[in-house]
Amino acid sequence: MNEWFNHTFPNVVYQGWTGDTGWWTAITQTIFMTYWAAIFGGVLGLIFGFGLVVTAKGGIAQNKVIYWCLDKIVSIFRAVPFIILLAVIAPFTKAVAGTQIGTTAALVPLSLGVFPFYARQVQVALSEVDDGIVEAAQASGATFWDIVFGVYLLEGRAELIRVSTVTLISLIGLTAMAGAIGAGGLGNMAIAYGYNRFANDVTLIATLLVLVFVLLVQVVGDFLAKHYSHK
Repeated sequence: MNEWFNHTFPNVVYQGWTGDTGWWTAITQTIFMTYWAAIFGGVLGLIFGFGLVVTAKGGIAQNKVIYWCLDKIVSIFRAVPFIILLAVIAPFTKAVAGTQIGTTAALVPLSLGVFPFYARQVQVALSEVDDGIVEAAQASGATFWDIVFGVYLLEGRAELIRVSTVTLISLIGLTAMAGAIGAGGLGNMAIAYGYNRFANDVTLIATLLVLVFVLLVQVVGDFLAKHYSHK
């Protein structure tokens, strides 16, 4: 088996498992970028998503000005292609991370690239919460935060898990794109050490590993969504 693999995927073997250009390094870099960008972009997306819902017409904190501002910010960031966003915010990235390349620097554009998508997903998910439940909570004297945490998050958690799953899968794709311009990870492995060197076996294995990450996220997300939808 080993002999067959070494013969069929010689460039994959040549890259090695460890070292700066090894497979384990690429895998951990992808996990690192996905995890932290999901945290930063996810929190930002939740804030904007909740803000859009509660300040919308008929919301529990209706405010046309705030809603307009939030809506335009999300729309503008969502309209910018990620590869262009990487270049446009390069000075900001350097100011925050001290450099424009590498996995840590990639967290800035990744977070800003994923948050508008997630914000819209959260907005849609929370908009499906039954208005009757919200009105009942208001009638019983529930505070703003009681409704946010006790109604929106509780009633919409299954749908929030579903949209979070979709967002994570999209984020994995963005890490691959960021890797193509020097951020490291499996995207960098596929492009720099596969495509650019005509090592198709490296590109293939890197792509398969990305698909494994996507499938794992999908399976776990579907399980959690199904579990909480029965609560």
